Amino acid sequence: MERNALEDKVKAIIAEKLAIDEDSITMQSSFVNDLKADSMDILDLVSAFEEEFDITIPDEKGRSFETVEDVVDYLEMLLKK
Repeated sequence: MERNALEDKVKAIIAEKLAIDEDSITMQSSFVNDLKADSMDILDLVSAFEEEFDITIPDEKGRSFETVEDVVDYLEMLLKK
């Protein structure tokens, strides 16, 4: 999957799960500070990414995601394998 397509898919999932406007999400958006996600929201997002991309994200890795770009970078690395 090309990076732009991956970015768009990740943003769409975030917008749906957090019930926010996709246009308000940037690659630098912080889940906690900008998108107002709490720990449960982040767990829900990690589950959604796992389901969408048919992957497993270790719990400690899922908790380490701070920005949208962190997620995209990680997914890009996993999906290239």
